[in-house]
Amino acid sequence: MQLQFLGATGTVTGSKYLLRHAGATLLVDCGLFQGFKQLRLRNWDALPVPAAEIDAVVLTHAHIDHSGYLPRLVRQGFKGRVHCSEATYDLCRILLPDSGHLQEEEADYANRHGFSKHKPALPLYTREDAEHCLKQFSPQPFGTSWSPVSGLQVRLDPSGHMLGSSFVRIDNGQRSILFSGDIGRPNDLVLAAPMQLPGADYAVVESTYGDRQHEPGDPLQRLGEVINRTAARGGVVVIPAFAVGRAQSLLYAIHLLKERGVIHHLPVFLDSPMAIDATRLYHVHRSEHRLTPEQCEAMCHAATIVNKPEDSKALSARRGPMVIISASGMATGGRVVHHLKAFAPDRRNTILFAGYQAGGTRGAAILQGATSVRIHGEEVPVRAEVASLDNMSAHADAGEILDWMRAFSAAPKQTFVTHGEPAAADAMRARIERELGWSCRVPDYLETVELA
Repeated sequence: MQLQFLGATGTVTGSKYLLRHAGATLLVDCGLFQGFKQLRLRNWDALPVPAAEIDAVVLTHAHIDHSGYLPRLVRQGFKGRVHCSEATYDLCRILLPDSGHLQEEEADYANRHGFSKHKPALPLYTREDAEHCLKQFSPQPFGTSWSPVSGLQVRLDPSGHMLGSSFVRIDNGQRSILFSGDIGRPNDLVLAAPMQLPGADYAVVESTYGDRQHEPGDPLQRLGEVINRTAARGGVVVIPAFAVGRAQSLLYAIHLLKERGVIHHLPVFLDSPMAIDATRLYHVHRSEHRLTPEQCEAMCHAATIVNKPEDSKALSARRGPMVIISASGMATGGRVVHHLKAFAPDRRNTILFAGYQAGGTRGAAILQGATSVRIHGEEVPVRAEVASLDNMSAHADAGEILDWMRAFSAAPKQTFVTHGEPAAADAMRARIERELGWSCRVPDYLETVELA
């Protein structure tokens, strides 16, 4: 087998791994690059292999940095099947059309307001492209093996990062390789713990939080403190949150805070049509999370749902105290950008991050102390309080990743550390070598290795 790294090297985004074996070509993950412009420009580049020559795709999960390139791949000529877990398929039916719609919307906005350097600005792909690519999906159950291409057996097991997220193990009968995708946390508020696996001959392991541990303490207490502090000064808490995963955890956390009397009579709004649809799927895929049907129902009713664009605009004109949960999680697009434009300049308000912020995103800039951010061609002052809840992250921290790997029955021949900023990936490599004694390295973008 031959493995080529087409993304998630030197960055947490753009996850793509090309596996070649006996004349067959398999792509594991098909994600968009996000963050820094030089990374986003890669989304417009041709892949090193023609799309028509890729026989099949296997997804670890539905987040756009792992699935969002699929509509473009299909438009470029990919004719094969896209294999993933059943919940990942259900979520891609929500996420991918929305991604296409957002790109069309942003291109249209840029053209109408004249702030794009391109004349005209074009979307990377459209909603129609995304809906078309969904016809090529083949959902697979957890825990069973199948053969997407001749000579390779694939198995998915739950990774605990979000609904449907999977560890992907691929075997050719002589050697095996395990892709971690994004690893969840053993004690997540909502999701079941990642499955412990016996390992493989080779491993590709994420390192999003490879250089840090999550803060100790109760995230509910911290969330309650931030909300109450902001409400006391009449402010608005704006929480950029991924529509799938973080939004639901926040809704459940807010339900618990209300139930315990920590926050009182405070309006909470969920302003993300995607998040609304995704929340309903927690009823469908109950085996993948810890919530009872009653708790699921409470989570679904923890906030007032904002569906219509005009209602979202009205929300930006409203004043606090209130809480707004809205996508996208790294403030790269979606409705939350309009809320940041409205509320970031006011010192009474708070911008609260509850997930990882990739370098080059608005979220990262705000979290690092930027005094202004560019939104829709304008410089928007950031005077609001900025806070974060790292310990609500859906990503395992460095210690939790190592604990998951310690359960392998034998050390892999080689471990590749990906899906992390350079410092995080190298820190993860060093800890794997030092604490586990495994052969480990950080691959380069477009590097090819032989799995002997």
